Amino acid sequence: MTDPTPSQHAQRWLDDFGNALASNRPEDVLPLFNADCYWRDLVSFTWNIRTQEGLDAVRDMLAARMEETGASNFQLDGEATEADGVTDAWFTFETRVARGYGQLRLKDGKAWTLLTTMTELKGFEEKKGKHRVQGAEHGVQKNRKSWLERRQDEEARLGYEEQPYVLIVGGGQGGIILAARLRRLGVPTIVIEKNPKAGDSWRNRYKTLCLHDPVWYDHLPYLPFPDDWPVFAPKDKVGDWLEMYTKVMEINYWGSTIAKKASFDEATGEWTVVVEREGKEVVLRPRQLVFALGVSGYANVPRIEGADTFQGEQHHSSKHEGPEQYAGKKCVVLGSNNSAHDICAALWENGADVTMIQRSSTHIAPSKSLMELALGGLYSEEAVAKGIDHHKGDLVFASVPYKIMHSFHIPVYDEMKKRDAELYSRLEKAGFMLDFGEDGSGLFMKYLRRGSGYYIDVGASELVANGSIKLKSGVDIQRINPNSVTLSDGTELPADLIVYATGFGSMNHWLADLVSPEVADRVGKVWGLGSNTTKDPGPWEGELRNMWKPTNQKQLWIHGGNLHQSRHYSQFLSLQLKARYEGLDTPVYGQAKVHHLR
Repeated sequence: MTDPTPSQHAQRWLDDFGNALASNRPEDVLPLFNADCYWRDLVSFTWNIRTQEGLDAVRDMLAARMEETGASNFQLDGEATEADGVTDAWFTFETRVARGYGQLRLKDGKAWTLLTTMTELKGFEEKKGKHRVQGAEHGVQKNRKSWLERRQDEEARLGYEEQPYVLIVGGGQGGIILAARLRRLGVPTIVIEKNPKAGDSWRNRYKTLCLHDPVWYDHLPYLPFPDDWPVFAPKDKVGDWLEMYTKVMEINYWGSTIAKKASFDEATGEWTVVVEREGKEVVLRPRQLVFALGVSGYANVPRIEGADTFQGEQHHSSKHEGPEQYAGKKCVVLGSNNSAHDICAALWENGADVTMIQRSSTHIAPSKSLMELALGGLYSEEAVAKGIDHHKGDLVFASVPYKIMHSFHIPVYDEMKKRDAELYSRLEKAGFMLDFGEDGSGLFMKYLRRGSGYYIDVGASELVANGSIKLKSGVDIQRINPNSVTLSDGTELPADLIVYATGFGSMNHWLADLVSPEVADRVGKVWGLGSNTTKDPGPWEGELRNMWKPTNQKQLWIHGGNLHQSRHYSQFLSLQLKARYEGLDTPVYGQAKVHHLR
């Protein structure tokens, strides 16, 4: 008898899994899992974003959710593969209320990692494909309104005569992407944004800004970038695309609108949000409130003695418009991550004398190596040619539990150390303090753990290495003088410009001001995994804090991240909101505890 193929092996496990779930006895399911196992669920079983780590966690989740979920019909999708003793398979399934898609890794015949995701709610599917709306109304009808007139009527009513079910605060990429998904699901939604037009948050940044992630990683839902789109999109192209996207996706987008105050009424189950729209106050009463403000809160501007005496110009990196006016000027940039490097390089290109102040070590990932070693397998033209588009790439990414993700990344950055050894050696000789993360897992884990501490090198590292960008490392600015800065080692640097490339605070700082400090504390710190590494205090949480899932404040949600995360996780946030809009029962399993307030 021949050995079963990987596909036969995987389908046999799926059949056994479905049968065991149907028994409604967790003890029937557990023998199918390794002792060292991880089951990551995106909404389908838990109405949450949660990873069950180990058999005890799997047992507890099943005991609470398997009978009500009613998962069944697990079917292999495509052919399974086998490498290094691990069988890798994709599958479809359904629950009582939804359809799902998943990924399975088998080791020694048992599940090592399992991903289950909700893809659509039964009876509440997007009107796409053969279910798309007709558009034209054939026949004759008196006083017929055109599509445009009906759209204008909706824009005039929503927020005034009719209330949105969802209000999204923040009209950058995250808010726009989530609103597009909710529009397709028929959930009345308004996005409010302080800037006049969609895309302005990109247009307003320094003129040389480009995405450091490649185009295959950055597509928006439903409308991917054209196939001649630059690999690294300039900020103004991104801004124009977001403006176009907002229009063609028919998003109810209120530009020039500022959220002033929000409060939640427990009795009515609705929010009262006071906004100022083009100078006029409007009161909105959504049921669900979403903060879509990126991955961070207010700009961190350090308080330094003497700052008020400085006779030059000083601003945070988020306010830095461009380098042209600083030709021939003495410029000091405090910080050593992405924005700091980009701004230093642009200033140098325009004839400024630039010094970078590096306070702590930084991870440098050369763009070419990062694309080839870390992202190329999932997000590249080669990946697309192998049938891995951004949808499949997102799911592969999501299928790796955070608990073990670092072990997948360490070999990548070990190879990067070898490939780019000469650059790293020259940087260290220049005095630059390098790191690869506290466990050698590199850029993406730093991003998940703390959202900072790295630079994707697109050229500035060479300027640091050869001394074109001057460097002072292991020091801070101790005092600011009228025409100079004094560093903590006593060095004095002349300065006409100081740029604070010092990052941002936690997103729940916005909540403290807009809602209340009590609500901000109820939600707790946003972002990070609890890895007990720098700027990511423990205990271990297993998922990003408060992102895309229920928070401890009723009907308040946090959405954001880079373009990849906004695209991928907006699907699961939109389904959670749609289910509530339709009145479905959504019992949340494993509500995360709050361990840190800021």
